[in-house]
Amino acid sequence: MDAAQLTAGGQMRPRIAVDAMGSDHGPEELVRGAVDWAVLHPDADIILVGDEPRLRPFLADGTPDHVSIVQAAESVGMEEQGASAIRRKRDASINVCMRLVREGRADAVVSAGHTGAGVASAIVHLGRLPGVDRPALAIQLVTDHGPFMLLDIGATTDSTGRNLAQYAHMGALYSETVLGVPEPTVALLSIGEEGGKGEVRVQQASALLGDSKLRFIGNVEGRDLPHHPADVVVCDASVGNVVMKFFEGLSSALFGMLETEFRRPPWGPIGYFFMRPGIRRIRRRLDYERLGGAPLLGVKGTVLITHGRARRRMIGFAVDVGAAAARARIPDRIAAALAEVGHGGDNGGNDAVHLPEANAKEAPRAAPGAGAGS
Repeated sequence: MDAAQLTAGGQMRPRIAVDAMGSDHGPEELVRGAVDWAVLHPDADIILVGDEPRLRPFLADGTPDHVSIVQAAESVGMEEQGASAIRRKRDASINVCMRLVREGRADAVVSAGHTGAGVASAIVHLGRLPGVDRPALAIQLVTDHGPFMLLDIGATTDSTGRNLAQYAHMGALYSETVLGVPEPTVALLSIGEEGGKGEVRVQQASALLGDSKLRFIGNVEGRDLPHHPADVVVCDASVGNVVMKFFEGLSSALFGMLETEFRRPPWGPIGYFFMRPGIRRIRRRLDYERLGGAPLLGVKGTVLITHGRARRRMIGFAVDVGAAAARARIPDRIAAALAEVGHGGDNGGNDAVHLPEANAKEAPRAAPGAGAGS
């Protein structure tokens, strides 16, 4: 790390590359959210990556000096196949972001764009960490006892027991170093709490985690998830994606039913008058925007993917999480942790890269109960 990357207090000065082209709302929300965050955090640098003529109108005269633009004329549309698009569009904004990290010009990437493209671009341009067979997308889900981390929720499907064990180590490390959870508990999502139940890969992962130094508490079932069964819950990407979207739909449905009942005369509005303080407290607890987004764990760089529908407030939270993860040097810590437990190896390059084409269009969407993005 050179002197330019250190603050006056000797701490790392993170440089966050923001994919300013990938969003359901266009560049404006991304640019304004990143700049608003930069105004409050002079100890970090923001690099807006996108088509400069489209970004400039959203930069006011008072834009801080530590906000810059790197040109990227192309972008990946939500309707495109992510893996093929990032290969075809070399100068897509997400590719430029990843190259900035690979070349040492940025320390983290924040994207609200195409999830599949973000994962594929990270694998192609950054590569996997030594000892990581497959990267994993993690998400925080809100419960009645605070959020927990769920992974994998869509990076790659058909995981093995070894993959699940690696996810557990990566998730626990992220939970402890970035989210501040001391000695996080870890569980496997399965069809029964008893040991030995579930798919073969779950049984294999259970054996590996039982012999590890993690605080592995065994299996948990789907009914346990709303009650924070563990700090980190591990599953295959297909299962994780279904769980995440069920939380999303259920939360929306419950609030929709409450709204309908509170509007029903004559007692609904009266009931809402008395229940309003409690409803507000629940909404604050389920404020998914504060969770920032989904870190992609297992690649040689810090990558955070947030909601495609994120507005400037959530973009700010996502940048904040990205900066914290960069300062914590998560990739280095994951590589060291996996080497310690015997998962190290020479598979950290780009050979036999598995790109998540099947999930390219699947993007976590914003809703109470889900904390990651599109």
